[in-house]
Amino acid sequence: MNINADYSEKVVINHHDLPWIPSPESGVERRMLERFGDEVAKATSIVRYKPGSTFQKHHHEFGEEIFVLDGTFSDETGHYHAGTYIMNPPGSSHAPFSKSGCTLFVKLRHLGSDQVVREVMDTTTSPWYQGMVPGLNVMPLMQQGSGSTLVRWAPQTYFNPHRHYGGEEIFVVDGVFEDEHGRYPAGSWIRSPHMSLHKPFSKEGCTIFVKTGHLLD
Repeated sequence: MNINADYSEKVVINHHDLPWIPSPESGVERRMLERFGDEVAKATSIVRYKPGSTFQKHHHEFGEEIFVLDGTFSDETGHYHAGTYIMNPPGSSHAPFSKSGCTLFVKLRHLGSDQVVREVMDTTTSPWYQGMVPGLNVMPLMQQGSGSTLVRWAPQTYFNPHRHYGGEEIFVVDGVFEDEHGRYPAGSWIRSPHMSLHKPFSKEGCTIFVKTGHLLD
């Protein structure tokens, strides 16, 4: 199964426009943003656990990133509320579940040998750092290798035009993100190819999950 499998193409999707696809486990559903493979796949998805859902213990050969959008996600290591970022490194395994239900932004099978230690961050209490322009604040998430970042835009914040070597991937967590190409409300996923150019801004303010430099292969 290939969904948005060509990294040379720009993709803009709001996950709310996609259907929920059942997973192999009852009560766990997915909205597929990109996918390279069948049930074992390199993938980016929105995953929903209905209350009381469980997923059998499984192995992540090439790692996993999770950002909890709502509810409480759990596995044998703990319980993780909305705003929690989790990086499960290559070779890790777990048995996830949710007692109350939750929704997650998930990336599978894209990490490398420089991500070796599991990371968990509560973004609701972690510090923000000043970004490159006034009104922009950043929170580095993954601490090992080329990582992910949470970026918060105050209302009426504008950034300079720039290109992204290795591309850029954005998921809009809340608010409305914009550039000269369009307007992207919460739930939008934007994947821009290697050396793409844009001039981003936010009139209303927003929070976005960002990865850059990982779209060359």
